[in-house]
Amino acid sequence: MFKRASNTSESSASVQGVERITSVLGPGVIWHGSVSGSGGVRIEGAFEGQIALRGILVVGETGRVTCENVRANTVVVAGAVRGNITTQKLEIRSTGRVWGDVVTTAFVTDEGAFLRGQIRMEETVELDLGTTADAAALAAVQAEANGDSGVQASAEPGTDPNKRKTTP
Repeated sequence: MFKRASNTSESSASVQGVERITSVLGPGVIWHGSVSGSGGVRIEGAFEGQIALRGILVVGETGRVTCENVRANTVVVAGAVRGNITTQKLEIRSTGRVWGDVVTTAFVTDEGAFLRGQIRMEETVELDLGTTADAAALAAVQAEANGDSGVQASAEPGTDPNKRKTTP
């Protein structure tokens, strides 16, 4: 009676890949810096800096984020976020606290959630998560981490990055 069409399983599998947590900043950890790329991140500690993710960001109940503008496909807040949020979907849980303006296409909140700021709902949201150069740089870092030597970077055109410079 409520059977799904067979082609929806393929599309839901691709959505689940984006909605998966791949990295965790644990409780008691304080991080200052930048988080960007693809995948899901869960923050249970304290983070201050920039966040730009193709994927999901979960701020757990013990998580504290201070960021000028959080950008991610999906943001779930159960802890505290101080800063603006630009996302396709924002969910603020009952323990969640947000101080900042929100731009989103979908908004979900539980009873008891807190938001001090403005919400602007749009039909589509442009996240500006980077260019293809960012993707190429990420691929180069991943290849280096895997031990592949197919990708080489050089500071000067025509130089071999594997040769060391010696001074006379």
